[in-house]
Amino acid sequence: MPSGRGAAWTDERSVRGGKAAPKAPRHRGESGGRPPEPAERGAAWTDERSVRGGKAAPRTEPSGGSPPRATLLSLSGPDKLARLLEKLFDESEFLSPHGIRALSAWHREHPYTISVEGYRASIDYEPAESTTSLFGGNSNWRGPIWFPVNYLIISALGRYHRFFGEELTVEYPTGSGQKLTLDVIAADLADRLISIFRLNAAGHRPCFGGTEPLRSDPAWRDNLLFNEYFQGDDGAGLGASHQTGWTGLVADLIRRKAGVVRNAGDVIADIANHGHRPEH
Repeated sequence: MPSGRGAAWTDERSVRGGKAAPKAPRHRGESGGRPPEPAERGAAWTDERSVRGGKAAPRTEPSGGSPPRATLLSLSGPDKLARLLEKLFDESEFLSPHGIRALSAWHREHPYTISVEGYRASIDYEPAESTTSLFGGNSNWRGPIWFPVNYLIISALGRYHRFFGEELTVEYPTGSGQKLTLDVIAADLADRLISIFRLNAAGHRPCFGGTEPLRSDPAWRDNLLFNEYFQGDDGAGLGASHQTGWTGLVADLIRRKAGVVRNAGDVIADIANHGHRPEH
């Protein structure tokens, strides 16, 4: 608060606030083996029950020779997850042609305003550079596409799919009437991010926006930059142009799409199950 006392809750639709981004750590333990410490602590709470549809049910142990029991540790159960994804996959809100926006485009026409102790502040959808001097003019979480957040969302969707499999489908995009499994959706989100750097039908790469000669000149358009973040509507690169530390994640998405490396979640599951890093 302006007085320095306490805090105030806000209700804007933002992935930074964690309201739209699903989080799904997962553990797969083996019968008879010692689970990692977090799973061991969780077992004390779930010793005689499992939660299904909000109701307690007797816990069953895997019999000898059966596959390891999967456990999903998540802030969002299936019902809540479906409600979160409904907003996240809405093209009038978070879903853009090139990934997930940091702030819902709904705020373009509906700015969020809050008044605290006589101080009034508002936030609206700004897909590119910030139009406010807040934080020295570097308040860029009002709409652009950020690779780290998108990568984490794709990873979380993959973990949810490995747990629920074909049983869980959601509408994608929202309002399309098309129901897809979460692995298919994760793959499409990865494609949208990769498309930022691909030549489109006009022979332009969205990452260059309208900047010439980078956009059209063959001598320039293949010299790619790793921008800090990207315009929330058209994918144009913004901010620093050397952010290989996180925008370089596009290389990982391309490698996984091509099957050059295994899915990160599968590798982590192997390590958790067997206590060593797999050879491939």
